[in-house]
Amino acid sequence: MRGFGQPRQSVRRRKVTPAELKRSSFAYPLLAATFGVAALGGVALAGLPGVEPGEDRPGGAATARVARDVRAFTHPSANLSLERRMEFRLGDAIFRKLWASSPSSTTASDGLGPLYNARSCQSCHLRDGRGRVPLPGETAVSLFLRLSVPPRDDAERARLASGEVPVLPEPTYGTQLQNAAVHGLTGEGRMVLTYAEETVELAGGETVSLRRPAYTVADLAYGPMAADVMISPRMAPPMIGLGLLEAIPEADILAGADPDDVDGDGISGRPNLLGVEKRLGRFGWKAGQPDVAAQSAHALAGDIGLSSPAVPFSHGDCTAAQTACLSAPTGDDPVAGVEVTQPVFDMLTFYTRHLAVPARPRAADADVLAGKAKFAEAGCAACHRPSFVTAADATDPELAGQRIYPYTDLLLHDMGPDLADDRPEARASGSEWRTPPLWGIGLTQQVSGRTEFLHDGRARSLTEAILWHGGEAAAARNRFIALTPEDRRLLVEFLRSL
Repeated sequence: MRGFGQPRQSVRRRKVTPAELKRSSFAYPLLAATFGVAALGGVALAGLPGVEPGEDRPGGAATARVARDVRAFTHPSANLSLERRMEFRLGDAIFRKLWASSPSSTTASDGLGPLYNARSCQSCHLRDGRGRVPLPGETAVSLFLRLSVPPRDDAERARLASGEVPVLPEPTYGTQLQNAAVHGLTGEGRMVLTYAEETVELAGGETVSLRRPAYTVADLAYGPMAADVMISPRMAPPMIGLGLLEAIPEADILAGADPDDVDGDGISGRPNLLGVEKRLGRFGWKAGQPDVAAQSAHALAGDIGLSSPAVPFSHGDCTAAQTACLSAPTGDDPVAGVEVTQPVFDMLTFYTRHLAVPARPRAADADVLAGKAKFAEAGCAACHRPSFVTAADATDPELAGQRIYPYTDLLLHDMGPDLADDRPEARASGSEWRTPPLWGIGLTQQVSGRTEFLHDGRARSLTEAILWHGGEAAAARNRFIALTPEDRRLLVEFLRSL
């Protein structure tokens, strides 16, 4: 069941068909608690409890019951055995490791760059949480720029259409601007970020100031960029729950897709199908990677300049125009031929799969339940699907068969011109973004030290993040604007409880 674009309808009891129940089942945990009855998209469901059993454990049995503090995202799946926790800790050490340039006496830790954005995974994902926008005068670390160019001829258009490549790299600077380099080389350039403030009026006399970002690149070290370069800022997202998202059955995700908006509700969620094999994309801001291993391998290559079995090129994002970069020494293992060997890569991947989602101790609070009802009534659940059950045959048994509450459908949605980066990626258009999971979003301040949301961190609060929604989410945003100040507070309070 979808609620976007539909006017609220009066609640009435009627028989719900099996097809409607299948479509509406994901909204179950979000329907209003106060009266036990709610209507969303015209289907009435009666007698629902205020909080579904298990909703306080959004990661199922893997949920970590820990203090909601600065370390809230650093804990392993709660159901890992002692032996498996040791593997998690080894992966944690790799995640935190500061890599060195080659050649180095620390051969297990060399291979950095030659061009890079960060020296460790932890540098971008602060305490396994989201990154931060650089303050004036700071060097950007966890916010970087993706680069590509549009196709210039039929051959390039065919490569993109077939899925052979997801993007066409900028000829001189590749697919990502690396602002740092090993000794003897120069970083590619410097991201310049400016903002313009805009005011939005809300019902009840409130106003909110939004900051609209603008990006340019200064101090280009290897010549000019292509005139038609497409630039997209990307902030490092939180790491929690990735293994659980990977374990959701593909069929359950695809069942929520409606690319042609057949039901006419204004929501056209669609999958990003990757490569010639058309694998389902789940990770990245545009769902550009199919699984945790692929996401990890491409982050190692693009952000740190490290090769791995999945991405064996040892010179990171160096292009043919960067000859000194291509001739720089590597840290390749003499046997494996890559800088991050398979055993090391496997430990890192295990760690990223098992960063636990924290428990929700306030799931049954009166204000939270009232806000949950407003979340549903506004239509937010049409994209931020509350619940899935992970596959019984998931890669790791600890993640299998779990009822989880990530609040995402893992599909692409057109978010309108204000959020558009105008840079397609695989089958995602320049205005489409994957619905980000909301679990843990209320802990952003505690973990990251600041509250900065959306793909580029422009939103300084959850209210600002909602107000940037457009396109398919415009109707939900407008309903939020039209709420009373108290009802808006309750909706935001629900998000803070996640």
